[in-house]
Amino acid sequence: MFGHAMMKLRVAVIGGGAAGLCALRHLSACGERFDPVGFEQLDGVGGTWRYTDHIGTMENGIPVQSSMYRNLKTNLPKEVMAFPGFPFPQNLPSFVKHEDVLQYLTDYYQHYDLHKYLKLNTRVDLVEPVKAGTRTEWSVTYSSENQSQTGQFDAVIVCNGHYAVPLVPHLEGEKSFQGEITHSHDYRVPDVYKDKVVVCLGAAASGQDVSLDIATVANKVIISHNKPSLKTVLPSNVCQQTGIDRLTEKTAVFTNGKEEPVDVIMLCTGYRYSFPFLSPNCAVNIEDERVTPLYKHIIHTRYPTLSFIGICKTICPFPQFENQVRFVLSMLDGSMPLPNQTEMERDTEKDFQARLAEGLPTRHAHSMGPRQWAYNDMLAHMGGFEVIPPAVQNLYDEVHRVRVTNLPGYKRKQYRLTGEDSFQENECIGS
Repeated sequence: MFGHAMMKLRVAVIGGGAAGLCALRHLSACGERFDPVGFEQLDGVGGTWRYTDHIGTMENGIPVQSSMYRNLKTNLPKEVMAFPGFPFPQNLPSFVKHEDVLQYLTDYYQHYDLHKYLKLNTRVDLVEPVKAGTRTEWSVTYSSENQSQTGQFDAVIVCNGHYAVPLVPHLEGEKSFQGEITHSHDYRVPDVYKDKVVVCLGAAASGQDVSLDIATVANKVIISHNKPSLKTVLPSNVCQQTGIDRLTEKTAVFTNGKEEPVDVIMLCTGYRYSFPFLSPNCAVNIEDERVTPLYKHIIHTRYPTLSFIGICKTICPFPQFENQVRFVLSMLDGSMPLPNQTEMERDTEKDFQARLAEGLPTRHAHSMGPRQWAYNDMLAHMGGFEVIPPAVQNLYDEVHRVRVTNLPGYKRKQYRLTGEDSFQENECIGS
C-alpha cells in the first residue's frame, strides 16, 4: 500500500515518552525505508514518568503532563514491563520506583541513539491532512522557542499519552462542600493529608495505590467505588464504601445511605483522551472516552497513515507499545496489506459491540485487561513478527492474583523470568 518503489517515508512521531521512543527506535532501525522526526514539548524524554513537584503548569507555562507522585512504585514487576530485548537492570527489585523507570527510558533513548531523531522543547501545534494526488500527506506545524515551522510528512504516529488531562466528574453538592476536592493527577505527597479523613473516589489501580500512600499519614481513608468489594487485606485505617451520592458542607453521603464527615475528596477517576493538535479535518472523534475511527485501536480507517500508539487501557504497556509500533510499520512498509475502509470499520464496530454485550459502558471501549494477550498476539500474527513470550502473561496474571488479596504486600515480592513461558518467585524484600 505504501511501500512502493522503496520511496523513503517521512514519519512524524508526536511524543517522547515510552511509546514515542519505541516508535523512533523501530523506524530508525529501518533507515532505508523511514526518515523519522520526533517531537517532544518537554526538555527531556520519559513522558508521564518525568516526576515533578509542580501542579497545574510547569515554569514554562506548559500544563503538567505527569501523574507521578513521589512515593510511586510500579504496580507491575520490571520483568514484564520491559521492552522486548531491553531488560531493566538486574540489580533493581521487581517493583521499581518511578525514577528507575525514567532512567530505563533514558537508557533506551541513549542506547538506540534516538537523540538524532527527536526534537526536544518542541510542541506540535497542528496536524492537517493534505491531498497529494491519490495519497494523503500530512502538514505538521510545530514551534520551539516561539519559532513556528511547518513540515510535510508521509505518515504521523501519535504517541502523546493519556495521563495528562484529568477526567473530573460532577458531584452533587460539590459547590457547598467546605473541604478540598482534588484529582490524583495533582497528588504528589501524603504529608498534606496528615490526620485528615480522605475519600478516594475510584478503585482502579491508581485509586488503590494512592489510598495506601495517603493512609500512611491520614486519620482515615475511605475507598469509594461501585465495583464489587475489594477482597484484599487493608490497613486498619482504610475502609470501603459505595460510590458518592452527594456532598454536604462537611460530609459525603454514599449511595448506600451512609454518611461520613470528610476533609478531602481525592478523585481517582481517570483521564481523558486529548489530541489538541489534530485539526478537525483529521476526523478523529472522542465520545465518552471512545476514540474513533481506529482499526485495532491503532490505525485511522479513513487515513491509514495516521496512527495512535498506547490508546488501550489496563495493559502491560511497553510490550504492547512494541507490538502496536511494529504493526504500524508493517502497514507502512507494505508488507501487511490493510482491509478496505468499510471492512476496517466493520471490524472496529464488532469489537465495540462485543464489549457492550458484556455489559461494559462505552468508556471501556479501549479497556483490555485479560483480552490484551490475544490482542497482542493478533497484532504480531498480522504484522509478521514474533509474539510476546508467554512468560510475560503468566507472571502478569500471577501478580494480579496476589494483588487482589494482598494489596499492601504484593510489591514486596521478587520475580525472575526463567524461560519463554516460565518464571520463579524469589525471596520477598522488606517493605
